[in-house]
Amino acid sequence: MTVYGYARVSTVGQKLKVQEAALHNAGCEVIYSEKFTGTTKERPQFIELIDKIGEGDTLVVTKLDRFARSTKDAIELVTELYERGVIVNVLNLGVIDRSTAAGKLMFNVFAAFAEFERDMIVERTQEGKAAARQKADFREGRPTIAKAQIDTAMMLLKDNSIRKVAQMTGLSVSTIQRYKKKREAAQ
Repeated sequence: MTVYGYARVSTVGQKLKVQEAALHNAGCEVIYSEKFTGTTKERPQFIELIDKIGEGDTLVVTKLDRFARSTKDAIELVTELYERGVIVNVLNLGVIDRSTAAGKLMFNVFAAFAEFERDMIVERTQEGKAAARQKADFREGRPTIAKAQIDTAMMLLKDNSIRKVAQMTGLSVSTIQRYKKKREAAQ
């Protein structure tokens, strides 16, 4: 009878430490964590946890949207875990009791709201991108770098470190490294 925690962040700015601290405070003995962006369903740590967890164990997550990406996913996962004898505790909702009609109803309502919240975030993001595209100076993706700027950086690399060249040219270290590798591969 182990208490497992699962933490997941899906955007660059989010931090796992807040979720991990909450899970630790909730008594989790083992915590699985992962970082993913977008709507990927590939969550190797989560899959490993679901395969490992069994009867009498408890799975704790901070929020329902950390656990599942849609109402359908949440219902399927909680149902599967309930049938395997696993207790599911969502910290901002409480223990999900699927053994009662009221418990099933509350879970379905909360799962629907979690999916609605995610859909609203996606919708606002798409609206922001559409508004940005209307501006005359909008450019999709990375800004282009002039060949002369790259040539200058490569020339400066002969006598300077990558970090120094980055400071001198305003290019990022990773950009300089990328172009350096391209030049070396071409020679």
